[in-house]
Amino acid sequence: MQHALTRLIFFALIGLALISTAAVAQQSYCSSDGQPTPSAVLERFMDADCVACWKDAHAPRPAAGEIALDWVTPGPHGDDAPMSAIATRDADERLRSLALSVPAGSAIKHHASISKPALALRVARGLPFNDYIGASIGLTPATALRGKGKVSAWLLLVETLPAGTEGTPVERNLVRNALILDWDSKTGPRPAGATARWFEARSMQIADGADPKRLRMVGLLQDAHGHLLAAAVSHCAATH
Repeated sequence: MQHALTRLIFFALIGLALISTAAVAQQSYCSSDGQPTPSAVLERFMDADCVACWKDAHAPRPAAGEIALDWVTPGPHGDDAPMSAIATRDADERLRSLALSVPAGSAIKHHASISKPALALRVARGLPFNDYIGASIGLTPATALRGKGKVSAWLLLVETLPAGTEGTPVERNLVRNALILDWDSKTGPRPAGATARWFEARSMQIADGADPKRLRMVGLLQDAHGHLLAAAVSHCAATH
């Protein structure tokens, strides 16, 4: 039943998730098209018990041209942790992919530059519908991954919180949900062919308490050694 419901929601949103350059009239168009590619990614991880980490005015900040991502890991106190409402198991998975861990009640950072030349990663999202949002990630051409073996594509649903919002003195891009994909250049994308691209579109659940107006997509592509190959950030622009 849950699987059928998810498929129903997905097909209701897929027209929005597969956003093309011809946006839907009078709706919000959100993709990374025309946006600058981040030069580096600063990831800030904090334990759900560490309220002081969230309120730290001296938290590491991204340099010009970089993007910061904020992950809250479930604390040892589980649902009783002060920030359990914004914690996600995806944060633990991200830490494992980077061979890192967050000590209880503390925060750590991870900074990585994008390998050159950056690959043409694209992300997009549609409009919220019944607590779900259609989103997509793609890489063109498919041959861009030739020789890179297995890579991981991370499609992140991020809520951007301006400084002074929800008790944070610095702007945060709080990761609310994540889709993790394994792309293997040896097997190739489907369909195959000279014009093939790596592409995935899914419906993603919006976390309780997230403000849909502040949501955007971030895409990351990394190789088996954790090196960042690409990053993309969506921007929403009103259409006419």
